[in-house]
Amino acid sequence: MSQFTATDHLLMARALRLAERAAWTTRPNPMVGCVIAQGDEVVGEGWHQRAGGPHAEVFALRQAGERARGATAYVTLEPCAHYGRTPPCALALIDAGVGRVVAAMADPFPDVDGGGFALLRQAGISVEVGLMAAQARELNHGFLSRIERGRPFVRVKLAGSLDGRTAMANGESKWITGEAARADVQQWRARAGAILTGAATVLADDPLLTARPEAGEFLPPLRVVLDARLRTLDCKRVREGDAGTLYLHGPAVPVPALEGAEFAGVGVQGDGRFDLAEVMAMLAARGINEVHVEAGPTLCGALLKAGLVDELLLYMAPLLMGDSARPLLAGLGIEHMAQALPLEVHDARMLDKDLRLQLRPPAKTN
Repeated sequence: MSQFTATDHLLMARALRLAERAAWTTRPNPMVGCVIAQGDEVVGEGWHQRAGGPHAEVFALRQAGERARGATAYVTLEPCAHYGRTPPCALALIDAGVGRVVAAMADPFPDVDGGGFALLRQAGISVEVGLMAAQARELNHGFLSRIERGRPFVRVKLAGSLDGRTAMANGESKWITGEAARADVQQWRARAGAILTGAATVLADDPLLTARPEAGEFLPPLRVVLDARLRTLDCKRVREGDAGTLYLHGPAVPVPALEGAEFAGVGVQGDGRFDLAEVMAMLAARGINEVHVEAGPTLCGALLKAGLVDELLLYMAPLLMGDSARPLLAGLGIEHMAQALPLEVHDARMLDKDLRLQLRPPAKTN
């Protein structure tokens, strides 16, 4: 039998909804929500809004005031136990006299990783962990991927026809999907730490590659261009605006001085293509939790073949483009049904006339 009550579930769900409000503003930190309650009465709540600012527990405790004494604090992630840009939240909960802490999950960040729970228990506070843990992990899959796997969560966005085509043979592709689908893409761009593309896409489209959500504050994602020989530098739109631009190139390529751009060398494999695992490790080292990929079929296919894609975000328009049009993915080398890559539907919904599918590789089992 579960140790958690219906009230516990209700208030943790509320904390998770609060945490999600910072999806566009808190990176590279995780999204965290906190609800403080006396029984089923909420006396304080808050969420971590941006890195360097107060954590969720601090906002909730400020609102609760003296009513925090003896209350239960519901937190979506283990309270921090270290001094960073802010003092430890575990100590704030102790000082406020909270009687019980219910956490969705532990924080794997090395400076926390059980330390927050230990401080709370040493102070005599009851600590219970694991309520709605799956939902909490889903909320912060990017942060957890960076900390636990050393690479970001990689989402590949694709837009195609019902017959799996992304552009006509001559490259024409505007617009396959409708306005609702294109607006939805901007929301996904806004939550990413980086938007990644390849040289072929920059040369063909000269994209701005920024996030332009209809409303809401957000941190501009870094634009990352994989350009082994730096052939795209004359395409200037990818350097316009407030977002930074990082060019990843081969290790022996001369690097020019170029305002508004950073450059970094990355290993190249024997076939002349980037070591994509090294690319992702480099982005993780820069604090990137989620990478949103908008690129051509070759790069998208290479990422999928390398096992680096965590999610396909596929927008399907109700039209047919014919077998001479360009495919969604290339280079997978699939010749037999036994080689087919299975995917699971994580979410499916209509955006006006277009269908949006979130597809993920099946979870690996030991």
